[in-house]
Amino acid sequence: MTTATQLWALKEWAIAVEALGAGDLILLVRKGGIHESRRSFNMPCDRALLFPTYEHQQASALRSPFRAAVTPQTVPALGDVMSLHYWAEVTHQLPLTGPGIVEALHPFHIWTDDWLVERLAWKPERPAYALLLRVQRLVTPVDITYQAHHQGCRSWITLQDETTELPNRVPVLSDQDYRRQVTQIQAAIAGE
Repeated sequence: MTTATQLWALKEWAIAVEALGAGDLILLVRKGGIHESRRSFNMPCDRALLFPTYEHQQASALRSPFRAAVTPQTVPALGDVMSLHYWAEVTHQLPLTGPGIVEALHPFHIWTDDWLVERLAWKPERPAYALLLRVQRLVTPVDITYQAHHQGCRSWITLQDETTELPNRVPVLSDQDYRRQVTQIQAAIAGE
C-alpha cells in the first residue's frame, strides 16, 4: 500500500476511463484543457488516479461499440461521493504531428476520426500528444467527495487531503499485452 500526502488525478471522459479499465484502450490524446493557461500540455506527474468526467462527453464522438455504451449522466453535484476505480502510469508521451496521424491512430482509440481531426485542429498553436497509460484496477475503489476544485475542463486535479492511501492494484493488461500495444502505437506514429 502506498501512502501519499497528495494524489493526482487525470480527468477523462467516463466512457474512456471504462475502456482503459477494460483493457480496450491504452491511448489518450491530449492538448490540455480549456481552463489550462499553458500553451502546451503539461504533465505534473506520471502516475495518477483516473477521474471519470461527463463534461463534454458525447456519444456522437465515439465509434461503435463505445457509442452505445454512453448513458446520460449529469455532472456530479458538490458534495456527491464518487468512486475512482483505476490508477494509471503514463509510460509514454508521444508528439502527434503530420498529415497522416489520424489514419495512423485509427486502430488504437475509441473516438471517430472526425472528432480526432477536430481535436487536433483545436488551438493549433498547442502541440498534441498521445499518452500511453499502463492501467491498474484498484482492489478497493477510492471514494472522494466531489469538490469545487474538481470542476472545469482541465486535465489534472489534485486529491490532497481527500485520501491518503492508495489501495492494492491489479494490472488490466499483462506486461506482454501492454508492450505489444505500445510497440504497435509507436510504429504507427513513426510511420505516419
